[in-house]
Amino acid sequence: MTAVVELVEHARPVTLALPGAVGRALAASRIVDAAPDPYTAGQWRLKAGSKVGAVTVGVPGAEPVVLRITPKVPIARLFFLLGYSRDPRGWRDGEVDVAEHREVLPALAYAYERLLDRAIGRGLLQGYRETTDTSLVVRGRIREAEQIRRRFDAPLPVEISYDEFTTDTAENRLLRAAAERLLCLPGVDRDTRRRLLRQRTRLAEVTPLTPGRPLPLWRPTRLNARYHQALHLARAVLTGSSVEHGAGALRIDGFLFDMNRLFEDFLCVALREALIPYGGRGSLQASGVHLDEDDAIRMRPDFVWYGEDGVPRAVADAKYKAEKPEGYPDADLYQMLAYCTALGLSEGHLVYARGRAAHAAHRVRRSGVVLHQHALDLDRTPSLLLAGVAELARGMIRTG
Repeated sequence: MTAVVELVEHARPVTLALPGAVGRALAASRIVDAAPDPYTAGQWRLKAGSKVGAVTVGVPGAEPVVLRITPKVPIARLFFLLGYSRDPRGWRDGEVDVAEHREVLPALAYAYERLLDRAIGRGLLQGYRETTDTSLVVRGRIREAEQIRRRFDAPLPVEISYDEFTTDTAENRLLRAAAERLLCLPGVDRDTRRRLLRQRTRLAEVTPLTPGRPLPLWRPTRLNARYHQALHLARAVLTGSSVEHGAGALRIDGFLFDMNRLFEDFLCVALREALIPYGGRGSLQASGVHLDEDDAIRMRPDFVWYGEDGVPRAVADAKYKAEKPEGYPDADLYQMLAYCTALGLSEGHLVYARGRAAHAAHRVRRSGVVLHQHALDLDRTPSLLLAGVAELARGMIRTG
């Protein structure tokens, strides 16, 4: 029988019996903080951090262990953060109702299947794809270099390339790959799995992606508009969030969201959108920022807003961490002070996902730099959450 371990994001540690190989694998993977209990042999202390989702740990000669980590925020809010950060102008509240789900992976599979059905329910999108071939008939363009290299002076067959109108497009290949990935993961309920298999059948003529190769690129257009939401979620399924770890006969397989990254992406995109009416531009994970005059110490602020003259006007950093009884970590203030110094700004903004105080400001001795600490409540409705970001943006404009 498969053992199931239930944890909650950033909750108190749990002590339970685990095979040593499983405990060591979890410790090495850094999915959770895992350490042997110092008082009881065979017991391990597990504490979830910011990663949420589900993984299966397989050990030779033993039943697999399923680790499920539940987020503190409602599942619907997690999907709002994900959807808005990837497509802020195409996002609509209630795009897919996942409120009945308590766990990440079943909700993810359900949401993807619903969006996939909306995308391809009226038929697969077709498009032109460049195809190369060897033929006895000239079609499209002759690949002269290949013709000379392979055929020398023989007139036939001919190396050609042509644009083929087909359903085997980058968009459809991404949708198929995401469906197949979800079908391999633990925790997808039977009804959703059945519907995913039906969608997979609709995409049967589409070429599977080659493991290990870069994902095909697609460009949002009016013609593929009905695919946009499904494609954004498909890319989330296929990039960076999947966990596949094999060490000898040991295997860890599953899917996780990093709430640190999710909150950072949402905040930066939401700030950029909120600041558009004021002119200038927002830079996410701003490059070209250095602490020293020799440009040897590189810095990457989460968000920098530049005026229309290209001069930095405001800087913000996202911190997905709860305020402790003694307050926010001082190290965050030191980091923001360094950003303000490098950018020549008199004010900087730290934005936390939670906190008791809505706003705090600290004036640094002998420099006059003011460091602001803000808290956004992720339990608020999407409209109120975006209103909070808009208010923050107005404050940045006033101090910029």
